[in-house]
Amino acid sequence: MPPSPADALALLHRRHSPPSRQLGEPAPDPATLTALLEAAIRVPDHGKLVPFRLITLRGEHKRRFGERLSARAIARNPELSEAKREKERLRYTFAPLVIIVVSRIDPTSSVPPLEQQLSAGCVAYNLLLGAEALGFGAQWLTGWAAYDTEVASLLGLAQHEEVIGFVHLGTVQMEVPDRERPALTDLLSDWSDPA
Repeated sequence: MPPSPADALALLHRRHSPPSRQLGEPAPDPATLTALLEAAIRVPDHGKLVPFRLITLRGEHKRRFGERLSARAIARNPELSEAKREKERLRYTFAPLVIIVVSRIDPTSSVPPLEQQLSAGCVAYNLLLGAEALGFGAQWLTGWAAYDTEVASLLGLAQHEEVIGFVHLGTVQMEVPDRERPALTDLLSDWSDPA
């Protein structure tokens, strides 16, 4: 007998994004992380292009990455307040692990670039779902750094690569209330042929 819809969909109903500042140690151990990543890359992939890859930020490298981004933010806006400079420096230091999901577009493929990006986006979302299933918390963030060419260079991205998101991953340190969700009735309609 199949599970009830409520049981089968419980994970999707309870998934939410705890703020990265509320994610601490421990991160998944190596075996658990490998299992999570292997599950996360099982996504729709038209043309079998594998239009994504992953970069991890851990330990001291997270702090150094934040320092480099803070310097870049100041270069972009020399009037940046000290509070915002500090926010940039610390942005990647809270969660014990940050997984950068990168989209790799094959411009020669007949698969539209948007579909390739969506495939990478599914990897990021699978990381959120997988973290929840394993008892961890995860938040998918972008921000200006995801779209900055110098940050792309810092990460070693190729010409047809771009950051889809920074997935901050760790153990939730305090209960975070869920946000209000939209009503399905406001989003759902039936199409009928007007002819």
